[in-house]
This record gives sequence, C-alpha cells and structure tokens, in this order.
Amino acid sequence: MPETSYDLVVIGAGPGGYVAAIRAAQLGLRTALVEKDASLGGTCLNVGCIPSKALLHSTELYHELATHGAEHGIKSGKLTVDVAALMKRKTEVVSKLTGGVKQLMKLRGVTVIQGLGKLGAGARTVEVAKTDGTTQILETKNILIATGSVPVELPFLKFDDKLVVSSDHAIAFEEVPAKFVVIGAGAIGLELGSVWARLGSEVTVVELLPRIAPTFDEDISRLAQRVFQKQGMKFELGAKVTGLNKDKTALTAQREGQTLEFPADKILVAVGRKPTTAGLGATEAGLKLDQAGRVIVDKNFRSNLSNVFAIGDVIAGPMLAHKAEEEGVAIAELLAGKAGHVNYNTIPSVVYTEPEIASVGLGETDAKAKGIAVKVGKFNMAANGRALSAAAVDGFVKIIADPKTDRLLGAQIIAHNASEMIASITPHLEYGGSAEDVARTVTAHPTLAEAVKEAALAADGRAIHSA
Repeated sequence: MPETSYDLVVIGAGPGGYVAAIRAAQLGLRTALVEKDASLGGTCLNVGCIPSKALLHSTELYHELATHGAEHGIKSGKLTVDVAALMKRKTEVVSKLTGGVKQLMKLRGVTVIQGLGKLGAGARTVEVAKTDGTTQILETKNILIATGSVPVELPFLKFDDKLVVSSDHAIAFEEVPAKFVVIGAGAIGLELGSVWARLGSEVTVVELLPRIAPTFDEDISRLAQRVFQKQGMKFELGAKVTGLNKDKTALTAQREGQTLEFPADKILVAVGRKPTTAGLGATEAGLKLDQAGRVIVDKNFRSNLSNVFAIGDVIAGPMLAHKAEEEGVAIAELLAGKAGHVNYNTIPSVVYTEPEIASVGLGETDAKAKGIAVKVGKFNMAANGRALSAAAVDGFVKIIADPKTDRLLGAQIIAHNASEMIASITPHLEYGGSAEDVARTVTAHPTLAEAVKEAALAADGRAIHSA
C-alpha cells in the first residue's frame, strides 16, 4: 500500500524542480521533492552555474590585478594563485546556496526525499529507490519530471575524469593544467577556457563551426574572438575532432583534409548536454519521448500521460536554469488553477566571460536568415564614460527593431556586465515596447546601461554620443 499521498511529487531538485515545489507549496498543494543526490540544487547549484561563476569571479580578480593593476596605481609583488584556496571558496559558495534551498523546503513545508525516483504503476505513484536500499512508494495526483541534463559524451572520446573530462570535473582541477584543450566554443567552453587561461593554462578551443559563440550575431562572435585571443586563448575553427593520438598526449582533428594535433594535459568536452530521462521508467509507464530523449509535452507542460508533466532541460527549448525556473512557477500555478505562462521570446542567454555576451529576443543574423526586415541601432562601449573609467571599453550594444513599427524585436550585448544590462531591455520586449520606449527611459549617469539607451537612439539615427 502507498505510504504517503501528495498533490504533487516533483522528481529532480534542480532550479526547475525546487522552484516548482516552492510555488506549489505556496499555493496550498501538498508537495514532495525527490532528489537522487545528497544536496539540492541540481547541476546548476552544485557543478554548473554557481561554481563556474565563483571561479570566473576569482580568476577575473587575479587576472585584472596581474595584468592591469599597475595602470591603476596598484603595485605589488608577483601575484600567485593558491588553487586549493580558490576551490575552497567555490565550495563554500555552493554549500551556502544548497543549504539555503534545503532551508526553503522546510519553511514552505515541502517534503524532501533522497533517492532515485521513477514513475510507478499507472503513473499514479512515484517509486523512490533510497540510498539505504529500501523503496518508498509515493501516491500522488500529479507528477512533475524535472531531472535536468548531463554533459554529452563523444562516443570516440569517453570521459575518463583524468585526461578527458566534462564540465563537472573542469571546475575542480587540483592544479592548473599546462595545456588545456577545449572542444566546443559555446558558453561552457568559453567560460571554463577563460578560467584556466587566466590562471596560466595554454588554452586551445577547437570548434567544428566557423565561428565561436555561434548562437549570437556574427559581429558579436568576431569581436569576442579578437578579445579572447588578446587574453591568450587560441581558436581552431572548422576543425572536426577525431580522437586522441597513439600516445594519448594530444587531441586529433581534421580540417580541409589535414590532420591536426593539439597536445593536452586536460581535454574538456563541451559540445552540449542531453536530457536525463534514463531510469525514469518512461517505457514501462508509456511516457512518450522524442528522438533526443526529451519528454514530449503540450503548451501546458503536460505529457501524453494526463497527470505527468515535465519542465526544464528534459523538454524542448534552451537548456537554461532561468527557463526551467519560469516553467516551474508556471506549472505550479496551472496545477493550482491559475494562469501560468512562459514567454519564450523574452528568455535571455548569457556567456559569463569578460566581456560578457548576452542576448534576448531576435538577433540580426537570425532575422536575415529568416528574411525578416530589421533596423539596428549600435553603440560602442568605448564611447561610454563609465566603461572608459572602468577600463572596460571592449564591446557594444545592439538594438534590433521592426523598421516599420519600431517595435523592439531583440538585443545583443558584448560588454562588461552585459548580463545585468540585458535585464533593462527584457521588460520592454515583454510588454511589446518600441526602440523609442527604450531610448526614452531615463538612465543614470554615468552607467554602462547608458549604452543601451544610446543604441536604441541609434536605431533611429539619433544617438547623442556617437558620430
């Protein structure tokens, strides 16, 4: 017989799952959260977003002082890095946040059960294989799958956690690798490449496509490559990875019929992530998955099983923590009889390098590919007073709008703190505002965000601080 009955059982305690559990509990639903790992927060809090940002911040401080300190009148002896201390700080940040999530569960009255959850009989129960070898049966009206994703492994280049590693391990090296080769020039590859390049690694990024940061506009990608090359990173574009050399001391690749070799002490495979749906009992329960292993859902996150829902990385769409969080809130509100909704056109995307790269809505390159006419306003950070005083002049802001109606369609930024700047644009996109609405928003001076205002003015050819 079932031991416990709930209104909602959430499988997976990442950003989507734990946020859904909190919102459901706020709305009066009796909620349980099942998590296989010892700590809550999923990939994002434990081995993804948060630890990587801690490392990025620490190494940015080091790199800035080591390379530009004297320009600011800050003089010291030769700077050194204590990798163990750097990792200790990262771990402390992670522990504080995961502990905070655990406390939130208690405050909201969410029952947390540690173990591997799967769909039970008739998809009306969740079977939890607990760490002590026992199985707990949870009876529930609704089930939410929020099991996230894992790094993609190349079939000819298996993770060994020594030479060939995933991002999970590249945030925890015990020493700085002399030669660090990164496969993939997306967000994960660029961010972790930046971390270790700042600490002294000779970093080579190998990418199959002809440009880095390929989901952003072409001019963003070009500038990003130039800036990162100045920071010491090397890029090998249009190169197809084939494996390791005979001695297993170098990565091999092919480009235009030639064999390339890249000596490596560590090789990071950062070619994407795949949904975690194995072990859910999907086949036995009759849950339909697509060819990529994602749960097929309708606009209300409902699967083909009427009481089973899914959000986050296990359904179609960008694999972003904030996307999962919004979906978590939406599904909880829908289950409570409210109007939960996610606007996928206003989900920002960020690469947390220095400078950062951020986008929201439609980009210029995608618009051209789709035959959509746009007008573009662009403003260089070199003309921004705050950027100049902060020695952060690399980059620009782009505003993309409809040439007939002036309606805002999107924006892209490469700049220091672009992740924060993009947030000032997203609300205008959300309510269907215009480039002029952005241009007429009063912005404090001096701030980096003034570049957003100027780019919006430039969309109509009336920027104040550029020619």
